[in-house]
Amino acid sequence: MRFLEEHCGLFGIYSTQNNCISDLVLGMFKLQHRGQHSCGLSVWNKGIKNHVFPGLVRQAFSPDRTNAIQSSFGIGHVSIKEMQPIRLESKLGEFAIAFSGNILNAEELFSQMKKENHSFTNHTHVELLGKLISQEKTFPEGLANISAKAHGSWTILLLTQEGIYAARDPRGYKPLILGAKDTTVVVSSESRPFSLLGCTIVRDVLPGEIVFLGPEGISTVLQAPAQTIQHCAFEWGYIASMDSIIDGIPVVRARNNLGAALAKNDNVEADIVAPIPFSGIGYALGYHREAKIPYDEVFLIDRFASRSYMPLTQEERDQEAKIKLSVVSDSVKGKRIILCDDSIVRGTQIRNKVLELKAYGAREVHVRVGCPPLVAPCLYDISTRSYQELAATRYSIKEICRRIGADTLRYNSIEDMVKAIGIPETNLCLHCWRKKDS
Repeated sequence: MRFLEEHCGLFGIYSTQNNCISDLVLGMFKLQHRGQHSCGLSVWNKGIKNHVFPGLVRQAFSPDRTNAIQSSFGIGHVSIKEMQPIRLESKLGEFAIAFSGNILNAEELFSQMKKENHSFTNHTHVELLGKLISQEKTFPEGLANISAKAHGSWTILLLTQEGIYAARDPRGYKPLILGAKDTTVVVSSESRPFSLLGCTIVRDVLPGEIVFLGPEGISTVLQAPAQTIQHCAFEWGYIASMDSIIDGIPVVRARNNLGAALAKNDNVEADIVAPIPFSGIGYALGYHREAKIPYDEVFLIDRFASRSYMPLTQEERDQEAKIKLSVVSDSVKGKRIILCDDSIVRGTQIRNKVLELKAYGAREVHVRVGCPPLVAPCLYDISTRSYQELAATRYSIKEICRRIGADTLRYNSIEDMVKAIGIPETNLCLHCWRKKDS
């Protein structure tokens, strides 16, 4: 079985005084790590104006194109797959919607709505959510309709004539954060854009909460009935940028804690600790500080290459992995290296990196993985894999170590992960690290 590949970032902004488009584009750009396939924005200017393009934000939204768009409020989206936002006409009026997540019972809802004579253009989850909203009398009631009928994860931004609605699913799987500066309020998948824009964090959107960003600032309009909170732990493990704060927990702190956990009771002797950039950096720094082993760089990352999980085919992923990292040979030759990374999926890319280090003269390479072994595809977001593609479902840790060519291999445990984040285990989604029968 293969699960939906969906992974993206949302950004919305409302200003009572200024044209906000430059800040909207910058906010999207700072979320580029969450999606590199396409990008788009929707603004209100005597109606919804939708602008969606393939590719990266700064390529799609050149200064000339950005300057041609005028509005004081709008929403933006970066994606691995679907072009968003989309514009819809309804009895509520026209609106634009952008979405991140995965609706587990989507096909059931599609079937039910088609029986009720609803038609669909693209048969996408975002269109489905838009139709569910359109069934109700108001936009807040429409967003509440999603909480009542849809199962899965979502964060949603809705652009209307009056302003922006933002909603988070009742379990809070994916993050959604509010910020403000002067006469401007913003909402984002991560806090990362806030420093660039001069915003401060106001708070996280609560699980199940629907908020409105408009002339009066930020206000709660509805709160769905409480459910067990299940924040996605992989946000701290890999997805989010290291300079973000997710549900009050700095990502860098969680990754440093995980690196330190790897170092504790690790009796391997080494000359340096090094990361696979960028996501391995926080782990390597935590390991280095705990173990008192010098930190060094053994790979140089090409900043113009994309994250290797973003392309949609295995051939593209492997090609990106080759392009984006080159070996710093002087840091490698004759060294015993602790090599830190966030996770192992198939093991192909880490194997290539271990072999490269040894080809450049590394004496030993000891791989340390910040996250626990991946044993189940994510149901709720991210670019997912089948069970058969996950190395940890097919091989023992000892066998994975042999296959990737490492001298030793060690992962953190789920208990290490929970402790490092600092949120109770009952409030974290740990599905991808649990056995499929648990």
